[in-house]
Amino acid sequence: MNSKAKAADAAQPKRAAKAKRKVINLALQGGGSHGAFTWGVLDRLLEDDRIDFEGITATSSGAVNAVVLADGLAAGGRDGARDALQRYWKKVSELSSRGIFSTSVIDKANPEFGLEHSLGFMFVEPMTYFASPYQMNPFNFNPIKDLLAEAIDFERVRRQTAVKLFVSATDVQTAKVKVFAGKELGVAQVLASTCLPLMMQSVEIDGQYYWDGSYAGNPAIFPLVYECEARDILVVHITPGERPGVPTNSPAIMNRMQEISFNTALIREMRTIAYLNKLVEDGKIGEGSKRMLVHLIEAEDIVRAFSWSSRLNGDWKFLMHLHDVGHARADEWLAAHFDQLGVDSTVDLYAKYF
Repeated sequence: MNSKAKAADAAQPKRAAKAKRKVINLALQGGGSHGAFTWGVLDRLLEDDRIDFEGITATSSGAVNAVVLADGLAAGGRDGARDALQRYWKKVSELSSRGIFSTSVIDKANPEFGLEHSLGFMFVEPMTYFASPYQMNPFNFNPIKDLLAEAIDFERVRRQTAVKLFVSATDVQTAKVKVFAGKELGVAQVLASTCLPLMMQSVEIDGQYYWDGSYAGNPAIFPLVYECEARDILVVHITPGERPGVPTNSPAIMNRMQEISFNTALIREMRTIAYLNKLVEDGKIGEGSKRMLVHLIEAEDIVRAFSWSSRLNGDWKFLMHLHDVGHARADEWLAAHFDQLGVDSTVDLYAKYF
């Protein structure tokens, strides 16, 4: 075999591998510390060079994961993104260990990963029922703000072209979702997306005030439909939509109220996508319309088993547990569904969201 033939033969596996690459969009829900599950999912996806990302829409901790991933991609490619995500969550754990919600010895042994025996949590949680963050924290001290500024190079994020970013926040005065695109992103925009109103003062940006994006879009799906070419949307779903039984005590009721409000916008958008897909299939929408392909990696079942306060738990053992579960579920999902990317949805939208 001559040298040209050898070179051509050697190039065949590379061409085959390149041909199998799939481009997808990601939709990342928020959920506080539960976002470490999404970290695990992203870590596994980044290991698989058959998959590229076009757009990422995200809210709250999902938004932080998305921005850290984009920063890492711009700085060092896929390995850089994996390293950046690990460093960020390690910083979360370190901050938590010296913060007001640090876990007690009893909490560390709690299989539900709650903070019911954390002295700081035991003091602050009841206060939120009758005192706002404007009263409890008049100087608006927010360690997350410093963490974001330290962990993320926002100038690099605004310059990067590796992935399109869409971060959701909720306009306090209009109830509408505000989507910040990648070139707009800074500490304030990401902080707005993570702003839980009973824990943090609203974030002011250009005269408008914002709360956590989960209330209006968890996450907003429409930017992926209008701004991206890829039809595949992989949703990383953290906040339980279904929870058997009726809560009967105040913490459980408030937790379920939040879970419902954090899923309402997503359910509505998924129903719209299902309806539009049917119109496309029936030829009732004009030429050029595209049928969106939806996929799902869920953490609902494990989150349902956790204490509601676990979303504030930054203990490294807990974060690594979530990461490992997310990594394993992404691995299972890839093994089962990779070949369907670009071909068909792997979740029945009518069964799931109607």
